[in-house]
Amino acid sequence: MAILKAFRGLRPPRDIAKDLASRPYDVLNSDEARVEAKENPYSLLHIIKPEIDLPADVDIHSQAVYDKAKENFDLFRKKGWLVQDVEDYLYIYAQTMNGKTQYGIVGCAGVEDYMNGIIRKHELTRKDKEEDRMKHVRITDANMEPVFFAYPAVPEIDSIVSGIVKNNAPEYDFVAADGVGHHFWMITDKQTIDRITALFAKIPFTYVADGHHRTAAAALVGNEKKQNNPGHTGTEEYNYFLAVHFPDNQLSIIDYNRVVKDLNGLSASEFLSKLSVTFTVEEKGAAVYKPERLHNFSLYMEGKWYSLTAKPGTYNDSDPIGVLDVTILSRLILDPILDIKDLRTSTKIDFVGGIRGLGELSKRVDSGEMKAAFALYPVSMKQLIDIADSGNIMPPKTTWFEPKLRSGLVVHLLE
Repeated sequence: MAILKAFRGLRPPRDIAKDLASRPYDVLNSDEARVEAKENPYSLLHIIKPEIDLPADVDIHSQAVYDKAKENFDLFRKKGWLVQDVEDYLYIYAQTMNGKTQYGIVGCAGVEDYMNGIIRKHELTRKDKEEDRMKHVRITDANMEPVFFAYPAVPEIDSIVSGIVKNNAPEYDFVAADGVGHHFWMITDKQTIDRITALFAKIPFTYVADGHHRTAAAALVGNEKKQNNPGHTGTEEYNYFLAVHFPDNQLSIIDYNRVVKDLNGLSASEFLSKLSVTFTVEEKGAAVYKPERLHNFSLYMEGKWYSLTAKPGTYNDSDPIGVLDVTILSRLILDPILDIKDLRTSTKIDFVGGIRGLGELSKRVDSGEMKAAFALYPVSMKQLIDIADSGNIMPPKTTWFEPKLRSGLVVHLLE
């Protein structure tokens, strides 16, 4: 059963919360982070992307970068830009995008839950990315950024959250530069905290929605501290890590699309001919065509959009992996026709989050950078949970969650 633990959060004062809260470390590169944090000393990017305060040619995995993270974190605390709450609390973090608001419970998840599979995942992680975040957690001795979890919705939790939101002013309430609203409440009443914690204890599994590498790093460092502590009791703060838990029925996944650099020596007409063996191909003209349902794809090539519908018998709807459109695309097109075998290593393919819109696909093809683009119908939360529950792993670049969590509204200390 799922662990949810209250904790003494480290938080910014209200007047700098908007400036301090930043996008996650992995959604922008170092140059973008430098621009975003320019003339903003409060930005958490100074801690989670500390290379921005070092020469531009620095190796981002050098010890100097991790040391700078520690130095900046200590400075933020010394200046009073991050201040620890006096008691263990839970928090509510809500986000509003395109008129829709989703409400998450901020609390600590259990390292043991990750190690024993109570926290379920649907993506593979890369060791180099794990180790990068593990070094960051070790040197700061904190979870600077929350991970994004989903859980099967519980009506009583929804009711508690609704009551708190309705009857209390938020601690933080701002709209970020991208137009997404961020709203944050404190849950300080012990009876309420105990009830939410007890309700979570009845939830059989939680699910990593976004942040697999941060989750792995946080859990592995916690387990490492356990192994290295001969006096370990199980009550230490390192046994827990920072997460925002959203009910599954409030979340939606947007499309994650593909662009390819060449057609493997084929002309456009030859490529379309090969596609027609396993797909019903319909030319749609110059107007953007968006996939209408599962197993329907958009293709953009040479100034035209096409609808591709996988023919019956070319996929298996009873197979949790085989039913995914990313699997169908790879098995019927990318691998046999375009000779793209490994999505993780191939230089012939790139990935475009649906938040950028399908216009981004045509732009990259029209520029000559790419030869063709494929738009996919988004994966559902049910598909994600079915795959995680079956112990399977989704292909790379399958899910894209929006809005992204802002980092810095609350930090969890491991000691």
